[in-house]
Amino acid sequence: MDIEKLIEQITDEVMARVGGSAAPAAPQRSASTGLARYIDHTLLKQDASKEQIIKLCEEARQYNFASVCVNPSYVPLCASLLKSTPVKVCCVVGFPLGATTPEAKGKETAECLKNGAEEIDMVVNVGAVKSGDWDLVRRDIEEIVNTCRGKALVKVIIETCLLTDEEKVKVCTVAKLAGADFVKTSTGFSTGGATVEDVRLMRRVVGPDMGVKASGGVRSYADAVAMLDAGATRIGTSNGVKIVSGEQPATCQNCGRCKAQCPAGLVAITANNY
Repeated sequence: MDIEKLIEQITDEVMARVGGSAAPAAPQRSASTGLARYIDHTLLKQDASKEQIIKLCEEARQYNFASVCVNPSYVPLCASLLKSTPVKVCCVVGFPLGATTPEAKGKETAECLKNGAEEIDMVVNVGAVKSGDWDLVRRDIEEIVNTCRGKALVKVIIETCLLTDEEKVKVCTVAKLAGADFVKTSTGFSTGGATVEDVRLMRRVVGPDMGVKASGGVRSYADAVAMLDAGATRIGTSNGVKIVSGEQPATCQNCGRCKAQCPAGLVAITANNY
């Protein structure tokens, strides 16, 4: 396979459609589930204390978040605290720069898995993306995918704020070809975070069957809903409790715009509503 030609072809096709028809739909969220099951409850600050991580896990259990997202050193603690709960332990690899070698990332990933990680958020080699070294980018991602196969989900952080739209399309394409489960917008440690436009573009590239995680700057209920409506299937945020606390009541708002489902994701629609 000539990866360069394939990427160029897909990039041309996607860029030609941008601004045209709607992006492929993401899997529909359930009105009864609410936003909590889409949230990776996150604490990645370098000064995060053990007490703060314990609180993070307690909140994740209380609100039934999808996961806690932490640095590798806290994986054993989180795995112990969240044992026998539906909350997954997610950790970052090659964070936040993504500039280590594929082999180093692979070894870091293997240790995280051994310690109880169930999801891996790896930072792609952004310098390789900017250089157009797509063989290295693919090898970087495949190292993690192969290490996690059958053990954990892989999310690829592409750091959208540093990329052109064409580069975003290309790196999402490579992530999909390499077998990753998700593409993710941001580390939250660079010059910007998730935008609706980037999430929509990423969803258009990867199609309906791959995950898209919006991370960085998602601070409110309205922010989270906007990202999900744009095609995100996971939200990375340190404001999970605030977001779900601001969730609207699960009752009909009489907007009159529903057909088979509530456009705001608030309630299940029955034939008697409209």
